[in-house]
Amino acid sequence: MTPPHPTGSAAQRPSPAQAASDSPFGRDLSAMLAGSPRRISPKYFYDTAGSELFERICELPEYYPTRTEMGLLLAHASEIAEQAGPRSEIVEFGAGALHKIRLLLNAFEAPAGYLPIDISGEHLHAAAAELKREYPHLAIQPVAADYTQRLLLPAPAAGTGKRIGFFPGSTIGNFTEAEALRFLEVAAQVLKGGALLLGADLVKDPATLHAAYNDTQGVTAAFNLNLLGRANRELGTDFDLAGFAHHAFYNVPERRIEMHLVSLHDQTVHLDGSAFKFAEGESIHTENSQKFTVAGLRALAARAGFTAGPVWTDDEGLFSLHWLNAPAA
Repeated sequence: MTPPHPTGSAAQRPSPAQAASDSPFGRDLSAMLAGSPRRISPKYFYDTAGSELFERICELPEYYPTRTEMGLLLAHASEIAEQAGPRSEIVEFGAGALHKIRLLLNAFEAPAGYLPIDISGEHLHAAAAELKREYPHLAIQPVAADYTQRLLLPAPAAGTGKRIGFFPGSTIGNFTEAEALRFLEVAAQVLKGGALLLGADLVKDPATLHAAYNDTQGVTAAFNLNLLGRANRELGTDFDLAGFAHHAFYNVPERRIEMHLVSLHDQTVHLDGSAFKFAEGESIHTENSQKFTVAGLRALAARAGFTAGPVWTDDEGLFSLHWLNAPAA
């Protein structure tokens, strides 16, 4: 028997494309197309294809943040482990491919658990399954969620030590100041009695920054354009990827890299039967990557209730790792 349709016949149900357009991505893309200036959250970069492209970016010679942060984690692993204490539980925000967490798991004293959080559920569960094979005795609970929103995490198991947040990659730089403060406030609540290990990119020579976001192989450009490809695949839009160009530059007064997709000619894009015009030279603002000073980052964390602990930087002053103590439970 065919079960009854609670809201009408099958013919009245929304098509898969219509259902997708009512997703958070669909609603935000629709708002972007109707808005001026046009901008959308960088969290939508990270479907499976986008996550794989970002892993390639991290290996590029121009892209210093990943290797510099990895070097800091390796060099200071024992100091970080001492701050964490025994049987800590690690919560990683925006976990991605789970490469950096291995450095902490190998250094920490008998870690009790690991909760990786990422918006790309398929990519996250595949990476978590691989990590489980390497650490069979570690309790791993992947959480497919938007960590910029309110988080409900399982309570730590009995006998667990501090809950330690891990937010590497200077992803905090993708937020506006208000969004960064909100994230830190949420993290302070989730991590009460524990701490946050936060990676933050530092203010530096604009030429170094320009090269990092305009690599010669064009991987960052493909990563940026994949956002439009994702919209075509998931939402049924008709973006012409060849009609948009990747553009990244350092906004000196704002201390941030901006990434845009620039329309190369007058064109029209369709979504759910509506037409949206792009003029030649008009852009979609897809990402900010804020650069910090050590003092500025510590002041921002203090506003969210954290108390600054040690900070580690590389010899060239490219990147920083901050230990931030969360409020008492």
